[in-house]
Amino acid sequence: MRVPEDAAGVCPVCGVAYDSVSEHDAGLMVNLLDNAVYRRVCFDPVTVDGRAKVRFYHHTHEQVRAGSEFTDG
Repeated sequence: MRVPEDAAGVCPVCGVAYDSVSEHDAGLMVNLLDNAVYRRVCFDPVTVDGRAKVRFYHHTHEQVRAGSEFTDG
């Protein structure tokens, strides 16, 4: 996992503030059931130096409640 320095100021997927972002170039697994910190993770496919990557934007429960048309709960 690489944490990108050039991450967007708000989530490019849903437009809501996020707590953290990570960048991945290999296998992924996501399980947010009963997660005490994060309510939602948005996935943004990007190309970095010619290689396909996926950026995960991690949203807390509070950010999702405060947030957007994409709230899930």
